[in-house]
Amino acid sequence: MAYLEVKGLGKSFARGGGTLEVLSNVSLSVEKGELVAIVGYSGSGKTTLVSLLAGLIEPDTGSIVLDGKPVSAPGRDRAVVFQSYGLLPWMTVRQNVALAVDASNPELPKAERAALVEKYITLVGLAHAHDRKPAQLSGGMKQRVAVARALCTDPDVLLLDEPFGALDALTRAGMQREIARLVRESGKTAVLITNDVEEAILLADRIIPLSAGPSATLLDPVPVPFAFPRDRRELSREHDYKAIRAHVLATLIASSKKRAVAPETKSVAIPHAEEVIA
Repeated sequence: MAYLEVKGLGKSFARGGGTLEVLSNVSLSVEKGELVAIVGYSGSGKTTLVSLLAGLIEPDTGSIVLDGKPVSAPGRDRAVVFQSYGLLPWMTVRQNVALAVDASNPELPKAERAALVEKYITLVGLAHAHDRKPAQLSGGMKQRVAVARALCTDPDVLLLDEPFGALDALTRAGMQREIARLVRESGKTAVLITNDVEEAILLADRIIPLSAGPSATLLDPVPVPFAFPRDRRELSREHDYKAIRAHVLATLIASSKKRAVAPETKSVAIPHAEEVIA
């Protein structure tokens, strides 16, 4: 059995007097130390899947097993980095990270907890800003605090729910490099949720497309064979890079054509998809 094993997962929500099936028969295997990227359309159920993996909501069908133990509730073995930073605005960088350290390590002496806080603030490159409050931070710095807060709990699995979606292009590129470095150096298992195929190729060991919803399901995985660290400019010159990108995009587009799409769900945050496939 894989380190993280998901079998036959299904989840529905009440909607308009009826029921909307968001995810159907979702199965996923992730090996220890692997970074898997799940790529799909906006609104296809990616965040629902993260919430299920985190134990924030319960599935209607199926099972989630982490390291041989069923997942039925939130736990210290998993941490989530959301697109929204979720920082407490009245607290400094140090205090926001300390809140997570104190909650996850209440048995440690105060001095050891303080040392952990400083360790992770330094790890994400914010030692110079530890006394700043969120309003005094850029978007990229806020996201680094969110990453430090997740890593400081020493989770076995890091769940990344479109963590760069709110960042500008330059900050996003910098944070992608930082996440790649931190995940690889820490040896964490990670699941990245994204609607950016290029980002998935840059960061992941495997890409798994999520079909267009409703009743979205995971499709066949696509291995990403490039060695780490990866450079976006160098990757773009690789024939395999272009082939992987085209294949993932074609798979997603094909899944969307198999269903009737409501007007408000037609747009996808995957640029120039049809041009790449053509």
